[in-house]
Amino acid sequence: MKTKEFNELVEVIAKLRAPDGCPWDREQTHKTLRPNMLEEAYEAVDAIDSGDMNNLKEELGDVLLQVVLHAQIASEENAFDIEDVARELKDKLIHRHPHVFGSAKVKSADDVMVNWDKLKQEEKTYRKSVMDGISKSQSALMSAQKISKKAVKVGFEWPNVESLYECIQSEFDEFKEAVSEGDKEHMEDEFGDILFATVNLARWNKIDAEQALLRANKKFMTRFRKMEELATKPLTEYSFEEYDALWKQAKKDIRNEKL
Repeated sequence: MKTKEFNELVEVIAKLRAPDGCPWDREQTHKTLRPNMLEEAYEAVDAIDSGDMNNLKEELGDVLLQVVLHAQIASEENAFDIEDVARELKDKLIHRHPHVFGSAKVKSADDVMVNWDKLKQEEKTYRKSVMDGISKSQSALMSAQKISKKAVKVGFEWPNVESLYECIQSEFDEFKEAVSEGDKEHMEDEFGDILFATVNLARWNKIDAEQALLRANKKFMTRFRKMEELATKPLTEYSFEEYDALWKQAKKDIRNEKL
C-alpha cells in the first residue's frame, strides 16, 4: 500500500509537469521553487511545535511535494530521478549506521555521532577545510552554530565557560567603543561578534540557538498581544513608565492563565 500511494504521487507530479498538464507546474524550475522549499520546511516545524498531528501530516506532505517535484524536474533534465534520490539516501544511511547494518559497536548516542562525522569525512574527501559544507542558504544564526560546532570538533574551544563569559563581555565593550566612534561598519562588525560569541554560549550549554530565538520571538509576540488587550488607550500615547507597567501586567496575566 505504501509503495502504491507513493508511486501514484510520483505519477501525479509527472502528469502536472506534462505538456498537457498544469501551466504553473510546467513553468517551475529548481530556482523558482527554492522559496517554496524553505517555506514548507518552516511550516512543518511550526506544526511540530504546535503538536497538531493532522497539521503535521499535511505539512509533511507539502515537504514531500517539494522533494518529488524537484526530482521530477531533474528527471526531465536527465540528471536524476526520485529513485536515485531514495537510493542515495538509503546507501548513505546504511554506511553511516555500521552499528546497525554492520559489526561496529557503540555505547551511546554520542558514539553514534562521532562515527557519523568520521564516516561523513570519508565520503566527502573533496572537502579541504573544516568549514567546507556549511549551507549558504540557512539563517545566519544557524550558520554561526554550525561554524562553531565544526571548529570545536578539531579542538578550537574555550578552556572553560568563564573564559567564554569574559569573551562575550569583551565583545560588548568593543561594541560600545565602536558606538562612541560613530563608525557604522565597525559597529556592525562588533555587534556580529557579540551574536557569534552568544551562539557559542548556547552551544556550550547544549542549547539550540535558533530554537531559543524562535521561542523568544513567540514569547515576545504573545506578551505584546496581551499588552494590546490590556491597553486603555492607543499604545503610541504610553510613556515609558506606563509601558513598563503594562508589560509587567501582561507577563503576570499570561502566567496566571497557564496555572
